[in-house]
Amino acid sequence: MTDFYIAERALDMRPMIDALRFQPSDFELKGGWLTHLPSRHRYRFDRQGLLAIDAECGCAVLQARADQQADLASAFDNWRVDYWAIVETNREFASHFAPVGRLRRFARDLRLAWRRLVAGSRDAAPASVVLAPAE
Repeated sequence: MTDFYIAERALDMRPMIDALRFQPSDFELKGGWLTHLPSRHRYRFDRQGLLAIDAECGCAVLQARADQQADLASAFDNWRVDYWAIVETNREFASHFAPVGRLRRFARDLRLAWRRLVAGSRDAAPASVVLAPAE
């Protein structure tokens, strides 16, 4: 790290910007916070695009460099669209096929059997047509 960054008393966000681009799976979005899984640092952008940092180490003491905020916000938006939206869609899709417990499976089977029974009675011909003598 150069003395320039120490004197400026701000975080150089280039490593995070690069990680969002080249290691997207290292991040996750939970409750509005972007979480970097390996370090457990959390980040949130406010409506003006300013970054809040939550970390258990000294990283949270400094603010992000002001001249990098726009690049970071752009990298985050690209990550959210190009990576995270796809992950979330796949998770939601997979949840539709998740195994269910015995009680839920029994209730589902009972409901499906009832639907078949009701649908079958609607599709059946009236008894007068079935029982009428053939001419």
